[in-house]
This record gives sequence, structure tokens and C-alpha cells, in this order.
Amino acid sequence: MAFDSQPRYGPEGDQVAFISDRSGSEHVWVLDRSEQDTTRLSTGDNLRFHSPEWTPDGNYVIASRQTSLGDPAKPWLYHVEGGSGTPLVEEPESMRLSGAAFGEDPERVWFARRSGAWDYNAILPEYQLAVYDRDTGQLYERSSRFGSAFRPTLSPDGQWLAYGTRHDAETGLRLRNRETGEERWLAYPVQHDDQESIATRDVYPGMSFTPDSEALIASYGGKIWRLPVGGGEPSKIPFTAEVDVPMGPELDFEYPVEDTPEFAARQIRGTVPSPDGSRLAFTALDRLYVMDYPDGTPQRLTSQDAIEAQPTWSPDGTSIAYAAWSNEGEGHLYRIPASGGTPVQITERPAVYQQPAWSPDGERIVALRGPARAFRTSTGTTTPEASDDLVSVPASGGEATQVAPAEGRHHPHFTTDPDRIYVYGSEQGLQSMRFDGTDVKTHLRVKGRRQPLSDEPLTASLALMGPDGGQAVAQVHNSLYRMAVPMVGGEAPTVTVTNPEAASVPVSKITTVGGQFPAWGEGGEEVHFSAGNAHFRYSLPAARAAEDSVVSAEELESESESGPAYGPEETRVRISAPRDIPSGTAVLRGARVITMEEDEIIENAEIVIENNRIAAVGKQGTVDVPSGAEVIDVSGHTVMPGFVDTHAHLRPAWGLHKSEAWQYLSNLAYGVTTTRDPQTSTTDVLTYADKVRTGRMLGPRIYSTGPGIFQSEQIESLSEARSVLRRYSDYYDTKTVKQYVAGDREQRQWIIEAARDLELMPTTEGALDLKLDLTQIIDGYPGHEHTFPIFPVYEDVIGLTAASQTAYTPTLLVNYGGPWAENYYYTRENPHDNEKLRHFTPHSELDQRTRRRGQGAGAGPGGWFMEEEHVFQEQAETLEAIVGAGGRAGVGSHGQLQGLGYHWELWSMATGGLSNHEVLRLATLTGADAIGLSQDLGSIAPGKLADLIVLEENPLEDLRHTSAIRYVMKNGRLYDGSTLDEVYPRSRPLQTMWWQTGGPSGELPGVEPEGE
Repeated sequence: MAFDSQPRYGPEGDQVAFISDRSGSEHVWVLDRSEQDTTRLSTGDNLRFHSPEWTPDGNYVIASRQTSLGDPAKPWLYHVEGGSGTPLVEEPESMRLSGAAFGEDPERVWFARRSGAWDYNAILPEYQLAVYDRDTGQLYERSSRFGSAFRPTLSPDGQWLAYGTRHDAETGLRLRNRETGEERWLAYPVQHDDQESIATRDVYPGMSFTPDSEALIASYGGKIWRLPVGGGEPSKIPFTAEVDVPMGPELDFEYPVEDTPEFAARQIRGTVPSPDGSRLAFTALDRLYVMDYPDGTPQRLTSQDAIEAQPTWSPDGTSIAYAAWSNEGEGHLYRIPASGGTPVQITERPAVYQQPAWSPDGERIVALRGPARAFRTSTGTTTPEASDDLVSVPASGGEATQVAPAEGRHHPHFTTDPDRIYVYGSEQGLQSMRFDGTDVKTHLRVKGRRQPLSDEPLTASLALMGPDGGQAVAQVHNSLYRMAVPMVGGEAPTVTVTNPEAASVPVSKITTVGGQFPAWGEGGEEVHFSAGNAHFRYSLPAARAAEDSVVSAEELESESESGPAYGPEETRVRISAPRDIPSGTAVLRGARVITMEEDEIIENAEIVIENNRIAAVGKQGTVDVPSGAEVIDVSGHTVMPGFVDTHAHLRPAWGLHKSEAWQYLSNLAYGVTTTRDPQTSTTDVLTYADKVRTGRMLGPRIYSTGPGIFQSEQIESLSEARSVLRRYSDYYDTKTVKQYVAGDREQRQWIIEAARDLELMPTTEGALDLKLDLTQIIDGYPGHEHTFPIFPVYEDVIGLTAASQTAYTPTLLVNYGGPWAENYYYTRENPHDNEKLRHFTPHSELDQRTRRRGQGAGAGPGGWFMEEEHVFQEQAETLEAIVGAGGRAGVGSHGQLQGLGYHWELWSMATGGLSNHEVLRLATLTGADAIGLSQDLGSIAPGKLADLIVLEENPLEDLRHTSAIRYVMKNGRLYDGSTLDEVYPRSRPLQTMWWQTGGPSGELPGVEPEGE
């Protein structure tokens, strides 16, 4: 299943250099044509190469190399007889050089040069031609075109230079006479270039002059062409190939949506053991619980109707303090007996308090504090202002005093020393200070491996000092590590956990499936943590004893392949929660129904709803309507299944949660009844999704992949891949997972094999990398997120994608290869003044996205683009070709503009030639099928869940009618589309949200309008 590409003949024609991942990782290879054997020239792992080229003497191959996807590619020299390679140009670090080309002078190498790896919403030019002198080490720029210049190609006689560039919105080929400097067009338009993505196969396909320098051989339109340099008609070079492409495993699982009266909460959060280790405190569904450990039954401690979070034990184990956030929008710290009782408010001033920690002498509680207003009015996942200060509060209650500004530091905690507070910050590292904020000491910094598209190593998200002050536990992405903390007296040591055996201090990885919420126990002899609703206790003495026994066995020449020598003790914590299932029977009568069952459209229909499922559907008079059913007249309307967003980033507040999420409300109001977030960064979504299931939060069905699987997982075998993916199948219960550039091809193949074994459906990150996209499709991944970076693509890529049945979710609002489609809508419509959008979206959020577009308003430097510069229609044509060939696709709004953004995506997808009905099917039944839910969702049929949209107009006539929503029904409950007031089976208005009041009123003093 090797992916071989970009072949280049050697000077004598007897060798071919090419790029291949046949060893499991991508490298530069050479084929000896006479012997028909191959030799790998490059070394290393997880590297990326493109555009190999021979030096004129045939001794070296030059290829542009990236150490990670976000790195600017640099040229390396590889000798054909061996060696590890030599960097040709290293500085400046931000410079990329691609497409090495030689002319008659072997000392001078031509490249296309740019700064950085790529830009979203780029402002041209991106590339210019440059010449590198291998004798002097100087680099000279040799073009200055607005449309960029790339893929330099020189004729053997030294007279001609051909290169690619943009003219207006199209790519063309220019021909330069190197003697006179004059230029002319050689071909226009040609294949659209890849300068607005990462260009992992270079910016334009390779070209070559004929040996007599009379013609240029180039490809465009899916064909190979001979272009005479002296003028005349180009000629097509016939080429066909019979190719059998081996494919990876086919993964297509169904995940039934359960209707049981109760379900088990999927996550426990903030688990902390009591000082004697006999009890656990934690939260589930944002409620505070305690249990005897390990075999006790969880008991809720309070009856507060508030968000309860982040418990901490008193040193004597008799009390628990915790942070609370009320539905009225203010917070306090509370203390409650560990045996239960009435909570006592211990803070005097309303604010937002987080991460309380009890001092070991029992006298004080330290916590983070910020203005309640900051957290109440925040619209995203984090609120820096909500943790302005580190404060100290008497444990008995009283006024909080400032210890120090938090400055991004968090998770205050203690060792056995009651006089020093420890905190952690990603920039500062693990620090400690006195109660007056003085004598700040930095003890440790922890780094991991770089993430895709990042220039810096991943910093630990948390480090906690052990009780003895000589060891710490750190969280790096999804894994936990225990490490020694040396006392050095100077600059704090930086410990890199990428290879624990090579770390500067003893480091041990204590998780296999992953974990979070670490806490020390038993005086520093245990580390506690959780994953999903499982709690783990890792005994350091037991781990050392197990390791010693393995060492002894190895000394006796005995080997073990069973995995880690020691595994932590695991306890499942079951919290049962009631599932929200309405009771009652209703009939929606008189509407046109687009069922999505084949091409079925029923005029003057009836849909019978019993509880939360569809009982019957048919033409009025043909359906058995139970007596007593409530009749809901929807005459003149169109009913269709609820929308499925297969790539939705909703992401309400992390850490300390909220009782309602504006993102959920906006999407539901716009008819999105099911969402799948591919890559949530954190696990907060598990609790939020469960709260929606209980009916305590209003929103769509919340599915997700959980946090993505990145290269930082350091998967080294199929067995390790299974361990990592068990996090999602056994603990998070996500059904689908996101493989996000998780390593080289071999590692990605391990992940798909493990997913098959665990019945998970993984999707992938497009990552602006067509080579990555194609190999992931070949390897069997059933989901693909984002557009291909290159367009147009032809029958080979279309056929492969369709045959694989990978679900292609293009997210055109953030399409690759050109300006994002969202900018088209932002600059041509007026979402800021959309009444419905303003009702469900905080004003500050709308202002940030709509009032100004350009540098700083979103990703990339550009905000406004000419009509012809937008590429979403061309990308939608790729989508249409895939669907037309029998492929699958989904609609994903990418969280760009919650609610209305889904419709922008839908409308954009239709510009490529799909019919309105075809696009609506992708938005419903095909989308549900893509994430394994079509058994219960996606069409209007008996037995399926009652997720429906009642539209005021017919979207088959005009797709823009999809946003004219009269009612939304989700799980059998019917809501007014303008207000989300429930109208069936209960009559219950939605509470007023904080952003719906509080704007400046006309009664305030200010400048009088003219004429008054």
C-alpha cells in the first residue's frame, strides 16, 4: 500500500528519485532501473518530503524536507551512496524553499521561496523565485509578481525559465528568456496551484523541458501536454494506466440511540481522595458526590441547584470545600461536612471562584477569583479575566485576601508545608510563593512533543508538586507522567517526557489509556486520576516492585510482551441519571413532508409522534391517528428531518461549567438537532452532552470524538494504538474518534486497525495535505474533514474517494486553497442585524465576527475578496463529483457562526451542481449515516426519533428557505423556531438569557441625536 510519488530521472536516465512511505514513514528513495531495486536515501521518522531533484553530477538528490506539518520546508542534500543528509539552507528559520531546479550551472539552484508554511485567507503574493549559490551561500530573489512565482524549471540550453504564477484568479505558466529577461505567457489557465495551502506536493506539478529545449512538458486538466516554446499548438501526450489500489479495512458501524429511562453518566470530574484514602470526592453532571473507596455507593452531598465543581478535602477529612456557580450568574466557595448536611458559604463577595485548595494546617483555602460579570458574559471556552487573582479565604469563612495576580497560573495546591502555595502556568512552569505573594520560586518546566501545525513543543497543561516537594505529576496532552524534581537553586530544569528513558531526571508514564484530574494520595505514595467514569489509583511502591521484578526476569533472559509491568487499580463509578423522554401523542397535520426515504415527498401529510419517536407518516387520511392525539396544524409548511452537523465545534465553558450554552441554543433554533464535534480539545463535552440527555440543558444531540489523537500520543505499536483508542471506546463512549496527523503512515494504519477491533469510526484531519488525505482514504478511514487543498481533482481521486465510502465533510466556510467561504457571506450579507441571530448570540460575539473583517478579525490576513477569488464553488464541484460517483458526504459548519453558519455551509455546497434535494439529503440522512446514527436519525420514518424541522417555505424550490424555521422538534419536544419556547408537550417559555438584556437603553444620558 505504499504511496510513491514525484519521480525524477537521474542525469543518465538509469536511476529515478522519488518520494515514498513504503517503509512506514515518508522518505527519499532511488530506483535503479536496471536492477529494479530501491534504496532509501533519507533517515529519520515522521518527516515529510517533496520535489526531489538530482544534482547535475548525479551524486546527490535534493528534496525539500519538513520535520512537522507546520514547519517551513527546507532543502536537504542526500548522497546516493549513503549518509544522513546535509541541510542546504537552514536560515532564516521561517523561510520555505521548494521545487529545486538546476540549469546549466551546477552551483546555482533555483527554488520557490516564501515566509512561513502557509496562510489562511492569504493576501498574495505568497511565493517568489530565488536562486541559491552553493559556492557563496547567498540567496537572491529573481521575481516580484503579485500572483506569486513558483515551480521554476530551466531548459538544458540555459535559455529558458518556465514557472507558474497567478493572473487574476487563475494559474498560468510563464516563459522567461534568460538572456533578455523578457517574458510571455506559455499556457493559461492551467491546473490551479496550491500556494494557499501547505503544498506538500509542491505548489504546482513538476515540469521538464525536452532535451533539445524546444518544448516544455507540463500537466493540467488531468492530462500531460507538450508545449512548444517557439509557439504553435500544444499536443496531448497519451497516457493511461491500469491501477489496482489496495484498500484498508472498511469500517461502517451503527450506534443505536438508546431510549432507556436511565443512563450512566459518562464522566466524573475533579476526583480527589480523602487524606486517609478511604473516600473519594468528585462531581458528576456538575453535582458534588462522595463515596467510600473503592467499593462504596456514590452519594450526592447537597441539594443545591447550581454548578458544583472542583472539590477539596480538609486535612482532617471531615469537610469538603468546593466552587459553585449559580443559575443567577454568580459564584461562591462553599464548605460542607463530608457526611452530608447543609453547605456553608465561606466567601463574602460574589465572584467566580475556581480550583479551591485547603492548606495542610486547615486554616485557609486558596482559590482563583475573578469578577462574576467576566464569567457570566464570556462567550468561549476560557475566560482569562475570570481567574484574575489568587486569593486566600479563612476556612471558617470571611473576606478573601489577594495573594497575587494569577497571571495565567492555575491549580493552587500544597505540599506538607502550610506556608507555601504551589501553582502552575504553561509559561511560568511549576512555581511556589508565600501567602503574601512574595518569594516566588520556579521548580520545574515540562515539555512534550510538538503537535501538528505547531512550531513549539507541547507544554504540560498541568503539573502538581508531590507532598514531599521532591516529585511531581504532570499532564501532557492525554497522558500523565510522574517525575523527580531536583532542587537546583538556579534556573528551573525543563523535563522533556517524549522519551522518558532519556529525560534529565527519572520519569515514568503512569497512564496507558490516558487520564486527567490527577491528585496525590497517601502522602505522595499514590497518584489518583480518572478517565470517563473510571477512577484509577496508581501505587508508586507497587509500580517500583513490579519494575524490579521485570528487571530480575530480564536478567534471567526471560522476556515479557504483555505490556507495562504494573497497571493502576481501576474502579468504575456509576451515577445513574434520568433520560429526558417526553410523554404524549401528537400529529403534525397538513404539511408537505420531505422524508429523505429515497425521493419520497408527501403532500398534505400527517406525522404521528408518540413520546420521542415517529409512529407513522403518510398522506392525510391514510394514517391511523390515535384518539386523543394533540393535533398541531402545520398546513402550508414543509417538514423535513432535523439537520445533522457532522463537523460542529460548539465548545461552551471549560473547567467550571455553565447551566446553558448559547452555542447549543443557536444551533437548535436553526434546525440543527444532531451535532458531532470532531476534536473537542478537552473532555468537558462528555458532561455537557449528558446534561442535554437529562433535559437539564437545552440543545441538539451532542456527539463528539473527544480530544483528538495527535502525534504526542507517541504510538509505537498496534498494541499501544489499541490502548489509546480504548480511552474512547471503553471510557468516553464517543463512537467516533479523530485521528489528527497522529504520526507517520504506519502509526496511522495501527490506529485504523485498532478502531476496527474496538468498533470505532475514526475521522481524519485534512490538514491542507493532499498526500495525507489520499493515504488516509486508501488506508480505510471512514471520515475525512475539510476540503482537499487542490482543485480541480479528476476521476482518479474522485473514484477513489467515492469507492472508499469515506464521508467527505468539506467545511467550505473554512475551505482550503483560497479565501474562506464565510468571508463571502460576512462581506455580502448583514448577519449582525439578523434578528434571530441576535436573539440567540451574545452581542459581543456577533460584533467580533461581523463588524470588521480582515487582519485580526479571523484567521489569516484577508477578510474581503473579489467574487472570482472565492473558490468554494470549485470546491463544491469536487463534492458534487464525489456524490455523483456514489460517495458519501456530510455538512459541517465548523462552529464558524453558530446556527446560521450551518445554512451558509449548506448553501455553499449547492453551488457545485448538487440539487436542493441532494444537498438536503447530505444534511440529514447521509450525515447521520456518516457518524453511525442513521438507524435512528436522518429521515422521517416509523420507529425513528422525532427530530424534525417545520419550515415556512419549500427548500426544494429555494434552498435559502432552510433558515425560515417555524418549529424545531428534537426528541419529541416541539419548540418555537424564533424563541425556543417549548410548545409541545409542555407549554414552557425559555428563560431570558443574560445577553438578551443589558444593552445601552435610550434612557441613558448621552449625545442628543440631531433634530431632537
